[in-house]
Amino acid sequence: MLTNSKAFSGFSVNDLQKAKEFYGQTLGLRVTEENDATGSMLTLHLEGGTEILVYPKPNHVAASFTVLNFPVPDIDEAVTELAGRGVTFERYAGFEQDEKGVFRAAGPPIAWFTDPSGNTLSVLQLT
Repeated sequence: MLTNSKAFSGFSVNDLQKAKEFYGQTLGLRVTEENDATGSMLTLHLEGGTEILVYPKPNHVAASFTVLNFPVPDIDEAVTELAGRGVTFERYAGFEQDEKGVFRAAGPPIAWFTDPSGNTLSVLQLT
């Protein structure tokens, strides 16, 4: 029944305008905004036709997990570029991260950061 459905993911934010600026300007993604009788929401347009719905929620609580992962060919280059755009990388107890905030001990190299609503995102190098 659902095998031919074009599924999509979504998450909430507490300020739609700040999210639009962050995802569009800071991260450089194509972002569209839709307004209807029920309110406004954003769509993040990613490579390959993937779309992510971002919607406002007055009582938003950031997820306790990574909501969006961005595979990159070079983690060091991605972290340097994002840091230059004002992104701060998170540090977590129990994870040995290097001076850039990259965790390299297990799995693919990964660095975590948050959007203005506290949702966790990551860049990770897949080879």
